Amino acid sequence: MQSIADLRALCAELPHSRETFPFGATTLVFKVGPAGAGKMYALTDVQADPVSVSLKVRPERGEELRAAHAAITPGYHLNKRHWVTVTLDGRVPPELIRELVSGSHALVVGGLTRAQRQDLGL
Repeated sequence: MQSIADLRALCAELPHSRETFPFGATTLVFKVGPAGAGKMYALTDVQADPVSVSLKVRPERGEELRAAHAAITPGYHLNKRHWVTVTLDGRVPPELIRELVSGSHALVVGGLTRAQRQDLGL
């Protein structure tokens, strides 16, 4: 997985994921949750080369990932303990990228209120 199209396809597979551009025309943000009140679980710059994506992680997992992969760094312009930025240039195995994207989605879903999760059937 090395393109915006690949990332979009992966995120589209996740329940109630939607694309937004709340920070301008080039920052693609993937959210989950009720329309208008969803929470971000991934973001990327659609013009970046190479493509990178920032994802939410548990702090201990973020430390482990950064130590193991040079292509995984603290979240760019995000809380460095809870977010990592993954450069999609082939250095991180596709299976790990899939795991990180779905894990970020799951963390954010877990942070929604019970009522929000019930409304979404999650």
